[in-house]
Amino acid sequence: MTAAGLTGADGFLARYVDVRDRLPGDLSVRDAAADAFRRAGLPGRRVEAWKYTDLRPLASAAFHEPLNLPTDCAALLARVPRVDGARLVFVDGRFRGDLSTAPTAARFALFATQADFGMLARPDREPMVALNTMLAEDGASIDVPENADAGLIHLISLATDTPGGAADFHPRHRVRLAPGATLTMLETSLGNGTYLHAPVTELHVAAGATLTHIRHQDESTAAFHLSTLYAEIAENGTYDSFTLNLGARMARNEVHARLAGSGATTHLNAAQLLSGNQHADFTTVVRHDAPHGTSRQTVKNVLAGRSRGVFQGRIEVARHAQKTDGYQMSQSLLLSPDAEIDTKPELEIFADDVKCSHGATVGELDAEQLFYLRSRGIPDAEARSMLVRAFLAEALDAVSHDAARTVLESAVEGWWQRQAA
Repeated sequence: MTAAGLTGADGFLARYVDVRDRLPGDLSVRDAAADAFRRAGLPGRRVEAWKYTDLRPLASAAFHEPLNLPTDCAALLARVPRVDGARLVFVDGRFRGDLSTAPTAARFALFATQADFGMLARPDREPMVALNTMLAEDGASIDVPENADAGLIHLISLATDTPGGAADFHPRHRVRLAPGATLTMLETSLGNGTYLHAPVTELHVAAGATLTHIRHQDESTAAFHLSTLYAEIAENGTYDSFTLNLGARMARNEVHARLAGSGATTHLNAAQLLSGNQHADFTTVVRHDAPHGTSRQTVKNVLAGRSRGVFQGRIEVARHAQKTDGYQMSQSLLLSPDAEIDTKPELEIFADDVKCSHGATVGELDAEQLFYLRSRGIPDAEARSMLVRAFLAEALDAVSHDAARTVLESAVEGWWQRQAA
């Protein structure tokens, strides 16, 4: 059986058969994931969690394993924002030590050498996680010692326009913070051509630790970006995240966060700026499994052209998770009559002493505000830009790390300039 010419689930399964014997780690784990993926296939819109995201364009494409060729990444690296801190570079899913600088206050290893699939991800329940578990070859494993401040680590994924058609890669990342540890992790994903980038990430935040996680997704507009992230936060720990979706033909960021200890906190904020025929889906499941937990979700969408945005947010509160404080808000700005937003907030609460709420707003640029600015001599394009920036300001202000916020602000400015061109 060969993967050549096959598409969809059949192509991925055939590839697994072809490469199985040279993949790192426990093959029984991979075999179980392959069985789960064979039964489920790629998720379709009849699956409630995928109701608004249609993977048929992905299923109709034929992907191949990234080629082991020395690649000149200078042009791609030049597009990566420069920040102070360690830099871990992956090209077509594989680590490039010659382009990287290892962290000094954290232990770094490669998935290829450890093949640690972790304990949080559920390939038996999530088909995209099963696909990753089948085919993962490399990724970053980061451990921050107790009470250490690891500073900033920049995790960079570059995708090259490889010969022979579209490549797919499935990084497997794991980050563990010991009690009292602190880390800021900035992720940047970009590339050229058509490809599938489907990472799975496990994050463990121990008691009193703080992980600030900023994701900047600016993949090629012909690419697919389908990521799944699991976070577990212990007592008085904090996981503070922000995701900026700019690129990819189709993007989905799925986050499963479990507040496992009393006083745990998570912020799952995002902004999605789309145009043309882009589709982006930000889906979250926050599980409050301990008392006095706090979760906040604010998602801003700016949609132009015929683009489509999705936000699905689910808060689950266990019976014993009293004094939970959960909040989610989706706000969307439609710049075109052909743009679409689908929002599905959910609350599932079994405790009786909680404060949980959700909301959603959808609108266009305020005509009166636009008229006011233009009447003061501000050109139409600049007036629209000012209103869009003001709409996004609240979301970006939630990013506490100055250098990371500067990166995001620059990326937003570049996106708007491309729309105005």
